[in-house]
Amino acid sequence: MSVHKNVKKVTTHTLETHKNSGEKISMLTGYDFSMAKIIDESGKDIILVGDSASNVMAGHETTLPITLDQMIYHASSVVRAVKRSLVVVDMPFGSYQGNSIEALSSAIRIMKESGGHAVKMEGGKEILESIQRILTAGIPVMGHLGLTPQSIYKFGTYIVRAKEEQEALSLIEDAKALEAAGCFAIVLEKIPSTLAKKVAETVSIPIIGIGAGGDVDGQVLVVHDMLGINNEFNPRFLRKYNNLHEQMRTAFEDYIKDVRSGDFPNASEQY
Repeated sequence: MSVHKNVKKVTTHTLETHKNSGEKISMLTGYDFSMAKIIDESGKDIILVGDSASNVMAGHETTLPITLDQMIYHASSVVRAVKRSLVVVDMPFGSYQGNSIEALSSAIRIMKESGGHAVKMEGGKEILESIQRILTAGIPVMGHLGLTPQSIYKFGTYIVRAKEEQEALSLIEDAKALEAAGCFAIVLEKIPSTLAKKVAETVSIPIIGIGAGGDVDGQVLVVHDMLGINNEFNPRFLRKYNNLHEQMRTAFEDYIKDVRSGDFPNASEQY
């Protein structure tokens, strides 16, 4: 169903209402104007301008190389397309860790220069000072726990996190700390579904999962993954809703064939 111009915008309060009523929250990544326009028109609650742009848009192996300027560029493109969705922008690696003053400066740049509605930060108690400083400026913050891709070199692997009891308890404490600090929602990535359910029941803010089971308040996927544009990534948690890689390649091959044969353009396709 397409969204009309007078549609009500999704806010952090909307998400809180969804959690309280049991209505699931839908979230997808977006990185450019054209794709974001379609996602927004579909009625999505949140568009995440993810640092996964480093992977799917720029071809890097990890999310670490993407810069603050590049994230602002992607976020600006998305914001110009959106009429309904809440636009959350990932703060990239190096823009907030270890220095709360720099964190605030980075968040202010994102909000002022891109027009985004909120920022997302990876980590728990170790980044609380940065989160609190950003929140004092009136900037909404979404947390991110579990598998935190910006810390991939610390983990050394993309396997499921928090399977051991100590890490699970620490994750629950981090979720409570993020809620107490004032985060409006938390993404849980690649953790056991039983633990994710416990976190969702423990805190009053929305919990959005990716590879965290169905007993949370919403779900997020990378748009290139769920559309099947990226055909090399096939984790258990990913449901592919299309196979655009094959469809697009076929279209490109048909175009080449028609150009080479002289069939394109035909008489009705020229002036």
